[in-house]
Amino acid sequence: MRIVVTGGAGFIGANLCAELATRPGIDRLTVLDDLSTGDERNLSGVDVELVRSSILDQDLVRRVVRGADAVVHLAARPSVPRSVADPMTSHHVNATGTMHVLEACREHGAYLVAASSSSVYGDAATLPKHEDLPTRPLSPYAASKLATEAYVLAYGATYRMPVLAFRFFNVYGQLQPAGHAYAAVVPTFIDAALRGRPLPVYGDGRQTRDFTYVGSVVEVLADAILRRVGSDRPVNLAFGSRTSILDLVGELGGLLGRMLDIERRPPRAGDIRNSQAADGLLRERFAGLSPVPLAVGLARTLAWYEGLSTYGDRVAATAEPAGTSRPHR
Repeated sequence: MRIVVTGGAGFIGANLCAELATRPGIDRLTVLDDLSTGDERNLSGVDVELVRSSILDQDLVRRVVRGADAVVHLAARPSVPRSVADPMTSHHVNATGTMHVLEACREHGAYLVAASSSSVYGDAATLPKHEDLPTRPLSPYAASKLATEAYVLAYGATYRMPVLAFRFFNVYGQLQPAGHAYAAVVPTFIDAALRGRPLPVYGDGRQTRDFTYVGSVVEVLADAILRRVGSDRPVNLAFGSRTSILDLVGELGGLLGRMLDIERRPPRAGDIRNSQAADGLLRERFAGLSPVPLAVGLARTLAWYEGLSTYGDRVAATAEPAGTSRPHR
């Protein structure tokens, strides 16, 4: 079985490739990634063929997908703030790029799993957020991901293609990049904590997220590929947890055994207030799921960052004996 992973050198993609490489029946893995946000080093030790190019190159996408049994489409221009600053690029990569992947899959008969986002729900008050809710994108990024899933489902209906569109929530874990303006909240907090800096908190910090450990996500993705799970509806890929940003600060402080200072910042355009997934459709299609709890996933993630040479000396310098102070709440 040959699998193509677009965006496979990125955070989720590289973790998925590492998982797929352990699965019987998968003979060849091909990664298509322009390395604009991914990193070739993320694939170190994983047996993959890396094609360095963009999904905006339609002819190349067709060539890469030829002969593939399945495609996992993770390539995207991520980040709400990045899309606010440059909406057209987000549209081209996330919407037009998805069309190129779909056309290649249609031409070559490949099964497609694609990543959408919980941001498509917008700030709907209903919790948990179920797939029958109206979509109300609040940012260009969210609109582009809604276009992604809409095209995927439309191709499934029109051309009888086997497809599955997942709505990812706040995925975190090892390999997630930190230290840049558009980094996600978990790596941003860990990076700041390990450098002894205040953690940036936008707004009042009481906004909530459904944090999902990357190991749980890639297990579902691998199972979907091997069983060719399809759906004519988008499916949430999260497990119904709900954690505030301030509680996340507290969890991280507890793991480090010290109080973490925070820096209050104004709310950001496009951010939503509350996010929590209804996981009924997911569990219907994937029985027996046992997601990794936040405390466990965060501890694994922190340990990975602490092992990086970037933080080696600082980890020892900022550590305090557990119990000498309390985490910030």
